[in-house]
Amino acid sequence: MATVTFDHVYKRYGEVTAVSDLSLEIQDGEFMVLVGPSGCGKTTSLRMIAGLEEITEGSLRIGDRVVNDVAPKDRDIAMVFQSYALYPHMTVRDNLAFGLKLRKVPKAEQEKRINEAAGILQLEKLLERKPKELSGGQRQRVALGRAIVREPAVFLMDEPLSNLDAKLRVQTRAEIARLHQRLGTTMVYVTHDQVEAMTMGQRISVMSMGLLQQVGSPQDLYDHPKNKFVAGFIGSPAMNFIDVPVGSGDLTIGGFSFPVPSRYAESIKGAGRTVTAGFRPEHLDLGDMAGPTGTVTGKADVVEYLGNEELLHVSVGEQEVVAIVDSSHRVRPGDIVNLRLPANKLHLFNAETGDALVATGE
Repeated sequence: MATVTFDHVYKRYGEVTAVSDLSLEIQDGEFMVLVGPSGCGKTTSLRMIAGLEEITEGSLRIGDRVVNDVAPKDRDIAMVFQSYALYPHMTVRDNLAFGLKLRKVPKAEQEKRINEAAGILQLEKLLERKPKELSGGQRQRVALGRAIVREPAVFLMDEPLSNLDAKLRVQTRAEIARLHQRLGTTMVYVTHDQVEAMTMGQRISVMSMGLLQQVGSPQDLYDHPKNKFVAGFIGSPAMNFIDVPVGSGDLTIGGFSFPVPSRYAESIKGAGRTVTAGFRPEHLDLGDMAGPTGTVTGKADVVEYLGNEELLHVSVGEQEVVAIVDSSHRVRPGDIVNLRLPANKLHLFNAETGDALVATGE
């Protein structure tokens, strides 16, 4: 096992900067997820760890060794690709053994590792099949097995679940989490799916336009986003945002009305005439709440019934707000709804910079 450390790393393609000033330390044995939209630099960062992309500036260490100029085969890493990348003419057993044969691992050791990996991933009955005889989920497990038999210091995974259907994605997600708990090896996992990131990562690095926005545990990113981008990216459905003029002690526009929470009393003074209020759909509810609250009133345009809950798309003035409420309310399109939001669930951001306003203890 090993740490992975980016020290002011840049990756440029001509005049285009794909990754800018990335400094990040991934701990020994940690499951780190790099997440962000397409083009944010997450896969490029992963490929720099693998040695598949050259570093333009800065240094990258695996353990105590700077690996900028170390060949991929000498980095003690194993990578699982989005496309599985299995050899179609080889059996599962031969696919698992291929990398070991190249490294001249003794035959007995090869068999031991293959059998252990097959046991972990439930591939024992599939070892003599070829990839064309496997389902997508089985192929992905073979790709994982090929990485496991290497017994590397670092596992790298590049969107390994994106080709699977929704149910299989959830199942394989749990398998990878169990795999990490069992092996305890450093894992770096790239995804654009924030649900994957939240459910799998011990820590998450959120990237946008080549820049690292925030690093933290899933709960830290959910509860304390550093800026509007992170707040809107983490959480499903996404956080609602409303630009609100700063009044005398309250925030009011259209159907949105909220007293300024005391924790923002100081920071809101220097935020300008307008702030961005952010609140999550799951924190809104119909009816009364204990403690200080704000109100969001509007017309339900679309109601999505999800069984135990309803997803409401509500027109609040000229803006749309999404709310998740208990399905027992049976809201219908066209209904006027009066939603309440607890004061401690309101986030405020600088409307110009997008940075979160500093909250002090209440």
